Amino acid sequence: MSRWILHVDMNNFYASVECMFNPALKDVPMVVGGDEQARHGIVLSKNEIAKTRYGIQTGEVLWKVRQRCPHILVVQPDMEKYLKISRMAMEIYGEYSDRVESFGLDEAWIDTTHFGKKDSVHVADALREKIRKELGVTASVGVSFNKIFAKLGSDMKKPDATTVLSEENYRNLVWPQPVSSLLFVGRATEKRLSRLGIETIGDLACYEKALLRTSLGKWGEILWSYANGLDCTPVAPKDIHDQIKSIGNSTTTPRDLRCEDDVKLVLYRLADQVAGRLRANGLCGSTICLSVRDCMLHTFERQCRVHYPTQLSGEIALAAFSLFRKNYNWQHPVRSVGIRITDFEENPNVQLDLFGCAYRRDRTIKLETTLDKIRNRFGNQILYRASMMTAPEITDIALHQEYTRTGI
Repeated sequence: MSRWILHVDMNNFYASVECMFNPALKDVPMVVGGDEQARHGIVLSKNEIAKTRYGIQTGEVLWKVRQRCPHILVVQPDMEKYLKISRMAMEIYGEYSDRVESFGLDEAWIDTTHFGKKDSVHVADALREKIRKELGVTASVGVSFNKIFAKLGSDMKKPDATTVLSEENYRNLVWPQPVSSLLFVGRATEKRLSRLGIETIGDLACYEKALLRTSLGKWGEILWSYANGLDCTPVAPKDIHDQIKSIGNSTTTPRDLRCEDDVKLVLYRLADQVAGRLRANGLCGSTICLSVRDCMLHTFERQCRVHYPTQLSGEIALAAFSLFRKNYNWQHPVRSVGIRITDFEENPNVQLDLFGCAYRRDRTIKLETTLDKIRNRFGNQILYRASMMTAPEITDIALHQEYTRTGI
């Protein structure tokens, strides 16, 4: 029996939510963007006027956008609003299936095999109407026999449309699409495929699989399977979405970081936030991941394991700083850094020792938990480390929260 899977993508999500809360924004070119003074000046989302009339795209830098549209209105992102609407959307999806897999705040797969093909299309249309009426935003829905093509279908017609890609029509509709439209084909992979003469999904589907494996390794064979509609990945059960796989924070600082002291201050600021969110979820992590981007936009990531699963900011910051010192050669100043922690345990046991380390850790956890309560009540800026006062221009920063959950 063929599977039937929907992929729902809420259109221009951040901008649409802002327009729903403030309808006047629908009538002017508007983008949701970062703080240009703090060097976060890129387009995160745009409304239909900005997109269709001025050709503004997500990811563009705002100073270039202003050249085409000097009167563009820039709205600062409000993640709490977006999270709220995202949760409400997930509740709607759950009315139709117990297999609902999120793919970011604004996208999700829904397994509707139990409805069959015809009724799955009706469900897609019903979902779009329900989202529009109850959430005040529009959505595009792809309907297909696998997750990859369902995702592609939701991208093909926007806004507020249903696209069906079946085993009968996918060659006519999917294969002419540029290969970059296929999920997981990023810029680097697109360039490598282009060197092989592969420009469309059809080119990829008809290419010799063995040659792809030679050129791209196992990943080439996987992409060939995707292009031929051979994705068998299941939609995860609804309750799996609450299993957090990693928690992180990152920031682009208002000025470049030029010495280790600068980096250390920012890492402690990030670690405070990561540790607080770990404690809020009752989690301890064993693997610390550091990401660094320099002023030339070169990026690297490194990770290490700590001796005991931790939710303490000091232990997280020191591990991240150790990774930085071992791996950064200071050819260029640092533009942005991030900390992420994975490999979680809930309330792990810590081995006792003769030197009282376990006792001191327990005291520190109680102290940081108390700080969490004060910050939750009065705001994050009410209490901070004294060292932050030495360079407020880089520690008083906007942090980008990251939750990674089970995905495809």
